Amino acid sequence: MSSSLYDRLGGMDAINQIACDIVDLHVANPLIGKRFVNADADALKRSVAAFLSSGSGGPDIYTGADMHTVHARMNIEADELLAVLDNVVAALKRNQIALPEIREVLFILYGMKEEVLRI
Repeated sequence: MSSSLYDRLGGMDAINQIACDIVDLHVANPLIGKRFVNADADALKRSVAAFLSSGSGGPDIYTGADMHTVHARMNIEADELLAVLDNVVAALKRNQIALPEIREVLFILYGMKEEVLRI
């Protein structure tokens, strides 16, 4: 029996670091950084970590709104979504996550594109 994506990502400690890296990359990204100017980065990091944990088969600790609600009225364009996905890949690589797990995370996130694009 194979382990969960949560376990293959390294568990909660590793997911916390991945989430921190994702948010830091988003904030520094010239294309999407402006969307995070007024964000509480620490709260966002906790939310991303909880989302990754819950979505990867770990503890179901995400209590935030669904993706459609979170991104409503943001009118996110495809190039911004690509920037987000690029940042996720960079954060995963930075944390030495293997390619099969990177692909699995991207598959999950890309599957949510209709819930975030142009709404």
